[in-house]
Amino acid sequence: MATWLRARVPALTTRVVARLLSDLPVYAELPHEEIAGDIADIVQHNLRLFADVLEHRRAATDGELAQQRDSAAQRAEEGVPLDAILAAYQVGVAMCWEETARDAGPGDLPAVLEIMDRILVLQQQLTSAVSGAYLEARQILDSQEHGGRHALMAALLTGEDLDGFTRRTGLRPAARYLTMTLALAPHPDETGAVPVRGPVRGPGAGSALVPGSAAGASVAARRKIRRIRTALDRFAGTPALTALDASGGTVLLPVAEPPPWDGPGGLCDLIAEATRAAGVPVTAAAETASPGGVPAAVARNAEIVDLVARTGRAPGLYRLADLLLEYQLSRPSEALRGLAGLLSPLDAKPELLHTLETYLGHGLDRRAAAAALHVHPNTVDYRIRRIDRLTGLSPARPADLQHLSAALVARRSV
Repeated sequence: MATWLRARVPALTTRVVARLLSDLPVYAELPHEEIAGDIADIVQHNLRLFADVLEHRRAATDGELAQQRDSAAQRAEEGVPLDAILAAYQVGVAMCWEETARDAGPGDLPAVLEIMDRILVLQQQLTSAVSGAYLEARQILDSQEHGGRHALMAALLTGEDLDGFTRRTGLRPAARYLTMTLALAPHPDETGAVPVRGPVRGPGAGSALVPGSAAGASVAARRKIRRIRTALDRFAGTPALTALDASGGTVLLPVAEPPPWDGPGGLCDLIAEATRAAGVPVTAAAETASPGGVPAAVARNAEIVDLVARTGRAPGLYRLADLLLEYQLSRPSEALRGLAGLLSPLDAKPELLHTLETYLGHGLDRRAAAAALHVHPNTVDYRIRRIDRLTGLSPARPADLQHLSAALVARRSV
């Protein structure tokens, strides 16, 4: 029976996942990525575990239940209710029982009774392991949310008297913090738009219908945030102080020394890893500061991330040195509107303004700009001449080039 069951694991996995989606609304609302990945994986693991239990006529070992405990802890972090998780295990156990007993005859009664005994013992073990891991994870999450780390981050961000904070709470800030502001793009599963079909992972697996929904989008957002936090914790070697939602937020990492920007193990690698883990583009600004300098550093980081978005730069990691001109021109001044006004003659000619931005963005390379604009290089030349006639400024003249670049930045800032 164990060999027979193992051969049917891929097909039975597909059927169990389909039943979860049809019978349990919470699972129907989960992101497709999670259904085809984590959920299908744990179903296959449980089916193979039952085959092992049958073959060796024994209960599951503690080590064989580790994956189930990890899965329950992840569902706890995502806010999936415990009763839904236990109901899913019940569905899987029932379908496994039906599969093994379906073709049994009168002479198979002793074997059927033994199989039932084994599956009931395994169900009891699964219920205990899953419930314990879920409740432990929720307790940790609740403690983190309302406990010392939350209070420490609030004290750092608000500029509270840290000596008084330490005397009151016993919590001591690190000597310095890497402050980061993150902007996270939405994951496709966060749209919660239309039903999609996708393969359930595993040899011979089929496909399952996964409807999108607001609840599924919420779970997808929590998964994205959890993966970002995991990457940050791994980099710091200690839990990060974070205030993140689906669109991004603030991160404080305790560091002994300012971490390197580039190279192996540097901050650029951290953002690249966070991008891979979350499955979405990540834009970040970072600066190392003493505890007393955290509020100002966080404010600068937020401005830099905003400037990156307004100037149309690619996602990635930025610092003030990368946007000195844009940062300075975004400061309120009488000259800002004057600079922006240099390009006002192009307000009625959006194709000329777009051509100018593209031409400058490609380092005055007319062919590269033409390719990006999907026009002939001669068309780029013609439009640049029209810009000169309308504004009196030409990228071909060095002094004018500086004014044109500054004017574009100013337009985005007013």
